[in-house]
Amino acid sequence: MKLIGSLTSPYVRKARVVLAEKKIDYEFELDSPWTPATQVTNVNPLGKIPVLLLDDNTSLFDSRVIVEYLDNVAPNNKLMPSQNRERIEVKRWEALADGVCDAAALTFLEKKRPAAQQGADWISRQEEKIARSLEFMAGELGDKAFCMGMHFSLADVAMGCALGYLAFRFPDITWQEQHPKLGRLYDKLLARSAFAETVPHD
Repeated sequence: MKLIGSLTSPYVRKARVVLAEKKIDYEFELDSPWTPATQVTNVNPLGKIPVLLLDDNTSLFDSRVIVEYLDNVAPNNKLMPSQNRERIEVKRWEALADGVCDAAALTFLEKKRPAAQQGADWISRQEEKIARSLEFMAGELGDKAFCMGMHFSLADVAMGCALGYLAFRFPDITWQEQHPKLGRLYDKLLARSAFAETVPHD
């Protein structure tokens, strides 16, 4: 199988971390929908990354779809519980983490526009989403070793990618200092090779 994406996208990183944790062999093709020569639209009509091309050339898109497929295609190192309530809790963490990534990416793109064209209210709204979500995450995490308690799961994968994207694109957001419990979780995740080898960079 082949994963198409960039080195900066937190959604691509989520898929890469899951592939590494599941020990699934794959080809990684660098492509960004923001480049003029992009081929992403040929495999995803939405023009978004990541895209996972299966061996029969079926294309899967949206990181949530991709990681669920990957967790089910290989039985080792399960990242999603089978029990419905626990599974929904993991998906809830993932939705929250992806929402932080959405708000952060929208802020990053808006700030790349000429200053006179930037929407200050729009940026402020996204930044408030991020701040509220970080506070909520810290409260939900509490003193647990991982998001779901003692066991590493997809919730931690999604959280680690969201926090890593903030550290990469918004170093001025001092979430590690404001929420030391999130900082401890992120440090623990970075000790895993799947995270250490996928740190975003330009």
